[in-house]
Amino acid sequence: MNIELISRKPEKSSQHYPPILCVHGGYHGAWCWDEHFLPYFAKAGFDTYALSLRGHGQSDGHDNINRWRMADYVMDVANVVAQLPAAPVLIGHSLGGVVVQKYLEQHTAPAGVLLASSPIQGMMATSLKMMAQHPLPMLKMMVTFNMLHVRPIFETIFFSDDMPREQVRAYFELMGNESFRAFMDIAVFNKPRPHKVQPPMLVVGGEKDSSIPPQINEALARAYRTQLEVFPVAHDMMLEANWELVAHRIVTWLKSGEVRF
Repeated sequence: MNIELISRKPEKSSQHYPPILCVHGGYHGAWCWDEHFLPYFAKAGFDTYALSLRGHGQSDGHDNINRWRMADYVMDVANVVAQLPAAPVLIGHSLGGVVVQKYLEQHTAPAGVLLASSPIQGMMATSLKMMAQHPLPMLKMMVTFNMLHVRPIFETIFFSDDMPREQVRAYFELMGNESFRAFMDIAVFNKPRPHKVQPPMLVVGGEKDSSIPPQINEALARAYRTQLEVFPVAHDMMLEANWELVAHRIVTWLKSGEVRF
């Protein structure tokens, strides 16, 4: 399985800082991190990487997207981590936040960062809300097991209303399909178990996120014995106009002494 891996490194590498590995959410790929976050983290002194999970971006597995389970995505992360010079800080967005949590149930890392992560109680309540608001595409998805039927819904909720529509459309052109099996794992069958996770965690929510609003992530933050931090961004906070607020907070947290390298 060929897994795409993008890297950005500082002009002068620091042996003091661990690498950072970014894990994207549903429909996305490594490209979503390379727009802003990877160069920003590299400038801050971190060797930074982003992978595309199987069936996403430039990785293999698109033709069999519905074969992949959460365990397969976790395996992709584990295989990439094994190639890195040291255990990385893991940053996961949305579905990728669950991948990071499931990885950390079995492996160690200096720290984890969860951005608009899928809720700890699963996605069933969110799915029922979407079913009420968008019954036809949700029904098509459930009948065909094809997540492409609901992707257009997210064009209106992944980004803030003030994001230029041409930019939003350009980002959506880069998005692909998602695994229905992985979606069901998140919704019901393979939810995170925070009590098994040891590293310190930073949990971030988006004030304008209508798909996973901050109040849902408050339970996630409590489970990791921390406070939810909220910024004026929508769901795709690494691509939003205020992305730098989130990236800056991650860097200051990693350098604050709360995380031990």
